[in-house]
Amino acid sequence: MHPQCPPHLDSTENQLDRIKEYAARRGMEIIEVFTDSGKSGLSVKGRESLQRMIATVEAGQAKFKCILAYDVSRWGRFQDAVESGFYEYICKRAGITVHYCAEQFENDGSPTSNIIKSVKRSMAGEYSRELSTKVFQGACRLIQMGYKQGGSAGYGLRRMLIDQAGNPKGTLKLGEQKSLQTDRVVYVPGPDEEQAVIREIYRLFLDDGKPEREIADILNARKILTDLGRAWTRCTVHQILTNEKYIGNNVYHRTSFKLKRKHVENPPEMWIRQNGAFPSIVDPALFARVQEIILARARRYSDEEMLQRLKELWTQHGRVSGLLIDEQEEMPSSAVFRNRFGSLVRAYQLIGYTPRTDYSFVAINRYLRGRHPEIVQQVITRLTDLGAQVERDPETQLLVLDQELTVSLVLSRCLRTDTGSARWMLRFEEGLRPDLTIAVRMSWANLAA
Repeated sequence: MHPQCPPHLDSTENQLDRIKEYAARRGMEIIEVFTDSGKSGLSVKGRESLQRMIATVEAGQAKFKCILAYDVSRWGRFQDAVESGFYEYICKRAGITVHYCAEQFENDGSPTSNIIKSVKRSMAGEYSRELSTKVFQGACRLIQMGYKQGGSAGYGLRRMLIDQAGNPKGTLKLGEQKSLQTDRVVYVPGPDEEQAVIREIYRLFLDDGKPEREIADILNARKILTDLGRAWTRCTVHQILTNEKYIGNNVYHRTSFKLKRKHVENPPEMWIRQNGAFPSIVDPALFARVQEIILARARRYSDEEMLQRLKELWTQHGRVSGLLIDEQEEMPSSAVFRNRFGSLVRAYQLIGYTPRTDYSFVAINRYLRGRHPEIVQQVITRLTDLGAQVERDPETQLLVLDQELTVSLVLSRCLRTDTGSARWMLRFEEGLRPDLTIAVRMSWANLAA
């Protein structure tokens, strides 16, 4: 038996072969196989075979006496290492032993095996965290090269598949994905009739003074559907009027869903962008005028009135989000709240609303960016006192020591784990490839180096 076989260095078939060899050596018979091929190991959600196996064990209906797993990480690469141990304990409590076929130790309950399992469970979670960071950094680099990363194109746009030389290979339909790792995806203008609708939305808003709700009603009366085949709403029209992709800008990281945690709406200062990455459908000057009007709509509201409306929205729905704000007809948009109060988080704080996600890291990052020049100068002064000749490359901002060695200075923010220990994340300047990276570790509060 093996509880999980997600993508691994070895294929699922190879893992199963290893398990069969293990069973044959020990005179065991495999009577049932539980596998969740292609499922993420970050959560038990969606892994039906694992859930079914655990349910069978807990109900006392298991026909097997032991479980054969490929290795310790097959339970999952959970961010809380205790979770994988919990599932093993459920099996042990039911009198079913667990064997790890590819590990170099016996799972015999000895102190040594328990220590090794604890370390490997933590390593499995750390692997996911490191992989998440690498994937994000790679996606940011591709965004700045003008390539689209995930998501549908939206009304009036299409996803064009191009090869590694930049040659078009054809448009992708809704739900289709690229099959070659070297291929890339860019936005291109969609059918002429959809582009005409986009421009008409801007004309109705600018020239006729129609609000988003009325524009949606006009489009619905003409039986025009969105790119998802649905009726238009105030929010979908508002998205067309405020999304920079219609002027050719490539914007990424508006929201986060890292490590299968809660979806997070990121503030604009965290967005990754590349302006002019795609052909524009809307004139940038018209887009700018629309943004001015949307921001101006809130000028008739005082801060107190805006916060009161936000509080009423919270009371009505039990939560607040940027999308929920944008759905309200008689209320300033989420962009207006960001502009007036600096961020949505600050507006939430002023009405006493605490979002589920901790956004304190945004303020910390802003503080660290402000401290960076000061700390760089301190390092330059210290190196000079030690007799080194230090210059700063005006283009890359790297330090050059003795006209030979390039040095990158990185501020490393302190992160606290759930167990209370400290970790420091270090981001290397992969694009610049310095000879040396100096990491400045911040204190627990991230207020001092």
